[in-house]
Amino acid sequence: MGRAWDLLPVLRERAQQAEDLGRLPDETERDFHDTGLFRAFQPASIGGSELDFGDLIELGDIVGRACGSSAWNLTNLSSHHWMLAMFPKQIQDEVWNKSVDTLIATSFVFPAGKARRTEGGFTISGRWPFCSGIDPCDWSMLGGMVAPEDGDGPPEMRIFMLHRSQYEILDTWHVSGLSGTGSKDIEVAETFVPEYRTLSVEDIKNGRMPGCEVNTGPLFRIPMFAVFPYVLCGTALGIAQGAWDGHVGALRKKASAFTGAKLGDFQAVQIAVGEAAAEIDAARLIMRTHTADAMEIARRGELPDLDRKVKYRRDGAWSVKLCVDAVDRINRLAGGGGLYLRSPIQRAFRDVHAVASHISFNTDVAGTTFGRVALGLPLDNPTI
Repeated sequence: MGRAWDLLPVLRERAQQAEDLGRLPDETERDFHDTGLFRAFQPASIGGSELDFGDLIELGDIVGRACGSSAWNLTNLSSHHWMLAMFPKQIQDEVWNKSVDTLIATSFVFPAGKARRTEGGFTISGRWPFCSGIDPCDWSMLGGMVAPEDGDGPPEMRIFMLHRSQYEILDTWHVSGLSGTGSKDIEVAETFVPEYRTLSVEDIKNGRMPGCEVNTGPLFRIPMFAVFPYVLCGTALGIAQGAWDGHVGALRKKASAFTGAKLGDFQAVQIAVGEAAAEIDAARLIMRTHTADAMEIARRGELPDLDRKVKYRRDGAWSVKLCVDAVDRINRLAGGGGLYLRSPIQRAFRDVHAVASHISFNTDVAGTTFGRVALGLPLDNPTI
């Protein structure tokens, strides 16, 4: 965490560069490698730090204060070591024996991938959006739907590991927020993926991840999709805290351009500052509470029950909404000065709304799932 704090000055200086490039600067990627931050959630058995799951929140909170895109890619790409540790050992060795620093992208848009069983594995094709940080990655995890062999029944949801040689990167990431994440599309013509490079969503849900045979720590026993919002929501927290720190500090001295009165003397400004701070603190408490709870359950060798899983998803989305509301309040205090494209507050505004556009943070979707379970109706989210 100290290394993350030390990077903030240079990450803040490079925030505009990341936006202009449409991806993280090479220097930032090197910094994340050199400091070991990319390996924060990699198994200790191969030299990773194997931190607690909740430390994803902490990293996003720290780095997001300087650059939302950097925080998103750091927590996203580092979490993929955690995910790979759940796959069969053969693919772990194939990736990490070549380099423990190998980066892996993901897109868990399952309907984008059409797969069928073939001898020894699967044949898959499709086009996936939102592959964050794809450019420096040697592999990608892609969600896909496997057609039933007998043509009857629902498709099976699986995750497929594909090497960079098996897909084409499409330059589609021209966006208004989180521009520096480089979340491009990738396209796969029909290609073969051996069984050992895949992971069943059903096994993840039920805690039967094959990688747990070699990676026995509690971190790797957490069902990933039940807690998926917490991989990324620390970015929204950091963006909100950075916006509050930067703008509230400026308000202590800022005067109205029309009257010359100190803006900090206005009661409306004081109330907005207080409410935004409360929203940020509440979001942090929610995120830390649920990630600590998930770790504690995993340490006991147990799985969270369904009521807990849907609560994790509900509150993960709601905590990001609190961060968005906080940034919106702060942005309104910026006045006309907040409209300039080089102003940090407008980047925070655009980036936090980009975070909230992720399906995991849709409060209507998460609230519906929670409400259905609470009312005794069938679950509508097949991944949890």
